[in-house]
Amino acid sequence: MKKIVAGLAISVAVLGYLQTASAAIPLSFAPETALYQISADSTARLLDQAVAANARGAKAETVKALQAGTTALEAEAKSSSGSFKDKLLGQVANLKKLLPLAQSGLLKGDILQKAVSLAKTALGASQIEKLMGGGNLISKVSGLTSNLNLVKTGLSALGGSSASSGNSLVNTALSGLSKLGKGGVTAKAAEPAVKGQLDSVLGFVKGIL
Repeated sequence: MKKIVAGLAISVAVLGYLQTASAAIPLSFAPETALYQISADSTARLLDQAVAANARGAKAETVKALQAGTTALEAEAKSSSGSFKDKLLGQVANLKKLLPLAQSGLLKGDILQKAVSLAKTALGASQIEKLMGGGNLISKVSGLTSNLNLVKTGLSALGGSSASSGNSLVNTALSGLSKLGKGGVTAKAAEPAVKGQLDSVLGFVKGIL
């Protein structure tokens, strides 16, 4: 229940800004899990909007989106009890340091892009860890896939050999999840291997943050 309340608090914190965002994500998994996913997707969307606004030179919009995204990420971090809590808080601190630069119009695009990419990678990994926290993975394929793609997006923006290695692990996990999506005997047989693949992704993310 506390987690649900925390998720609602995140939604309230950014509701005004998200009224112009894209349509809600289809909820194909458990309500509490879905609430987590909405919060994570909303946070990532706000951070992406800050990057896009900064690239256009829209200072006021950049500041607004960055403030909202940072607030949402901080709420997400504080509601977390997993091993990525400190990683998320570290990304919050990094984003807060950029706010004065954004307000003065001196925030370079590559600096913001890298900070947002790291934040999205941490956020996706944290969500994966939550989804792995109880029960089988077969009913969580949609959420796991979404968050693996969030991790992948963040890594791709960072570039370099680390991104290549991380994306390879993510792609392997995504391939495993596709087997879970088939259900039945195939899914049950694949689940142990998929858990190991997801653990490898989480371990990698912890290593680069």
